[in-house]
Amino acid sequence: MIDAIRHGLAALADPAKAPAMQAYMKSEMPFYGVQKPARVKLARAVFDEYLLDSFDAWQRTIQTLWREASRREERYMALALLQDRRYAAYRTPAALGLYEELIVTGAWWDYVDEVACGPLGALLPEVGPALVEWSTDAVMWKRRASIIAQVRRKRETDFALLADCIEPNRGDREFFIRKAIGWALRAYAWVEPEVVRTYCEAHELSPLSQREALKNLAP
Repeated sequence: MIDAIRHGLAALADPAKAPAMQAYMKSEMPFYGVQKPARVKLARAVFDEYLLDSFDAWQRTIQTLWREASRREERYMALALLQDRRYAAYRTPAALGLYEELIVTGAWWDYVDEVACGPLGALLPEVGPALVEWSTDAVMWKRRASIIAQVRRKRETDFALLADCIEPNRGDREFFIRKAIGWALRAYAWVEPEVVRTYCEAHELSPLSQREALKNLAP
């Protein structure tokens, strides 16, 4: 599977697009120049042909693609494998260590948000205590992940948990934390607007967080 992914990306490479993609992501790691539609098609073909028969094989394949990546698209393919429907049974709290590795070593929004808003958020409520711990971690990206993990959960959002993850970060001046707080609150405001409005009135938030949280609410 790994060889097929690497060879497939190399065959699809577009050197003319690669520099712009790298610049947009502010990435030290170069790109092949393979855009998302082509990556999705390649993933479908490769994942159909090569099946992994255990949690260990799935995790090891993701880690190898991730750790040995020479181009950013290899890591995107690792994230595609992480979320592939065939391996839903492996996405349990036992995979939390894997998610943590991807978040900490990825250390940029395109990687972190993909993991946090997808497979990490799907582990709730089981990983709620872990997210509270992450909310005070020295690694900023783990704190961001703890805040945004529920953005797709809508009415299933545990707002008390979200508030617990926001609280130690309300005064943080880091852009990605302030943006995360606003994004998480805005996502919940679609289903409970008054809860979010009341929270914003009762808590001191950065102007960015406040603006993002209330963006879709009437004055």
